[in-house]
Amino acid sequence: MRRPAFLSRLPVDPYIAALLGTVALAALLPARGPAAGVADGVSTGAVVLLFFLYGARLSTREAMDGMRHWRLHLTVLAATYLLFPLLGLASRGLVPYVLTPELQTGLLFLCLVPSTIQSSIAFTSLARGNVAAAVCAGSFSSVVGIVLTPLLAALLLGGSGGFSPHSLVSIVGRLLLPFLAGQLLRRRIGGLLTRHGRALGYVDRTSILLVVYAAFSEGMVRGVWHQVTPLRLLALVGVEAVLLAVMLTLTGYGSRWLGFGREDRTAIVFCGSKKSLAAGLPMAGVLFGAHASLAVLPLMLFHQMQLMVCAVLAKRYARDQVLPPTHAPFRARPAIEDAPRSGRGGVTQRPAATTAPRNRRAPHPSPATPPAPRPTTPADTPVPRPGHPSDATGCRVSAPDAPRRSTCG
Repeated sequence: MRRPAFLSRLPVDPYIAALLGTVALAALLPARGPAAGVADGVSTGAVVLLFFLYGARLSTREAMDGMRHWRLHLTVLAATYLLFPLLGLASRGLVPYVLTPELQTGLLFLCLVPSTIQSSIAFTSLARGNVAAAVCAGSFSSVVGIVLTPLLAALLLGGSGGFSPHSLVSIVGRLLLPFLAGQLLRRRIGGLLTRHGRALGYVDRTSILLVVYAAFSEGMVRGVWHQVTPLRLLALVGVEAVLLAVMLTLTGYGSRWLGFGREDRTAIVFCGSKKSLAAGLPMAGVLFGAHASLAVLPLMLFHQMQLMVCAVLAKRYARDQVLPPTHAPFRARPAIEDAPRSGRGGVTQRPAATTAPRNRRAPHPSPATPPAPRPTTPADTPVPRPGHPSDATGCRVSAPDAPRRSTCG
C-alpha cells in the first residue's frame, strides 16, 4: 500500500502528524468516567499485543550472532545507556530556570529509552554504512532495553513523575512476559508475521496511538497540561536540539578515536544517537500512569527532530563518499599517444613523435674501459677475384657463398 502523494510532501513525518492529531483529540474529547476505564483497558491490551509482536518478530539469534563485532555493539550500548543517561542527569541543573521538574523527568526518561531499529537501519543504508552491524546493534539494544530501561528508571527516577515500585510489576506483566512469549512462539508464527509485516505495522502504530490517547486523556482530566507554558515548550525544544548535537558529535568523533572504519562509524552514529518512540511510549504509559502525557512529550519532540536531522546527515555522508577527492594525484602524460585525435574538420591528427635534442652527442666511452674489438667474420675477409675491378683499387668484397657486398676503404 503506497503512501498518498500529499503525505509525502508534508514537512512533518506522517506518523508524528497522527500522534499530534491524537493528542489534539484527547485534549478536545478526553475519556471521562466509564469511558476512561474502557480506554485504559484497551490501551493495556494494545501494549501487551505490541510487545508480543516485538518478541515474535525480533530475531534474537541475529542479535547474538552480531556479537562477533563486540566492540561496535559495546560502543552503541555505552552511548545509549551510559552517555545519554549522564546527559539526562546533567539536565537537572536546568530546573527550575529552563525546564519544569515534570519536563526534566520526561527528558531523563527519554535518555533511558532503547535505540530505534527501523530508522537506524534506513539511515545507515542511505549513508552507505555497515547495515548488518546496524541491524544487530538495534536489535541487541532493544532486547537489552526491555530489562535495562525499567531498572535504570527505578534507579534514576525514583518516585518522581508518578513512577513507583509498583510500576516495575506492571513492566514485568505487560512488557517482559509478552515479549518472552513472542520469542518462544517465534518458530511457529515467525513466518506468518513476516509475510504480513505491512499489515502488522499498522497494528503497531494503532496500538501506540491508543496508548497516547489514553495517557493524554487522563492527563487532561487531572489538569496536568496546565503546568506547561509555550515558553517552556520552546525551551524544551532548544535543550533537545543541544542534546542531539552533543550525541552526534560524541558518537562521530568517539568512534573515530576508537579506530573504527568509515562504515562502522556510520552505524555507530545512527544507532547510538537515536531513541525509539515505539518502545518508549508504551513503557511511559506503564511507568508513569497519569503523568505519562508530560513524560512522553520530550520523546515525541526528540523523535521528530532526530528524523529530520539524521535524514540530512545521511545524505551528506552518502554524497561525501561518492564524490571524488578534491585534489587528484598528479599523473604524467605519455610522450606519444597511440590513439589518434580528431582535429578541426574531422581530420585525424596524430601527435608528432618526440626527438632527441640536436647538438647533443653521445658520450664517449671512458678511456679506462676501452670497447671490445669487433670479431671478424668470413664475410668481412677480402677475397681476391681476378678480373674484378675492385681488386685493383683495394676494395673488400664478400665471400663467394655470401651475398655480394662491397666495402671500400
